[in-house]
Amino acid sequence: MKKIMIVEDDREVREEMRSLLENSGYEALVVENFENCLDTIIASNSDLVLLDINIPYLNGEELLKQLRKESSVPVIMVTSKVSETDEALSISYGADDYITKPYNPNILLLRIGAVLKRYNGDLNLLTYRDLKINISKGLIEKEDKKIILTKNEMIIFCYLLNHQNTIVTRDELMTDLWNNDEFINDNALTVNISRLRSKLKSVGYSDAIETRKGQGYILL
Repeated sequence: MKKIMIVEDDREVREEMRSLLENSGYEALVVENFENCLDTIIASNSDLVLLDINIPYLNGEELLKQLRKESSVPVIMVTSKVSETDEALSISYGADDYITKPYNPNILLLRIGAVLKRYNGDLNLLTYRDLKINISKGLIEKEDKKIILTKNEMIIFCYLLNHQNTIVTRDELMTDLWNNDEFINDNALTVNISRLRSKLKSVGYSDAIETRKGQGYILL
């Protein structure tokens, strides 16, 4: 049974989420002491976190930023804010998805399922088509073939994968690299994208990353 942590200070919303998750076959945990929220999340060993932006002591975006220094647990931001800036900040800090309140319960469950499927039950193992992406080993695996990715190539690929079928700008990729303590210039990003494409082509996916002129890249 997958374990999901709910970080929501509105008691009514929190209990609605708990009931929805438990009725859908998940184990639902809730944070009640927001002063030590980060420690509670890490200690819970949850499979996914539903995180509201407006919580006491430390807002959700700052909490997410701190969490990403300690854990790769999937995070879906759940908030009443609808600003594109809030969404962009959440994604740049490492959120895997974003949904606004009032939310459609079925849509929330679908997004939870999609994020958990991407992680395939292992925070270090993602899937793309018939490829296995082993983050901890820096490998793309297809049957008996293994391709090594550099750290920067893996960061870029994981970011594109977490936003599959959505255009990602060069600035977003540069920010994600920066958040992972990797400092590369614009030309270096182009080189890394080119090398990543070549490696995906070597396992049969020459069409995986598409350039959208003036916009960025999209993983199909």
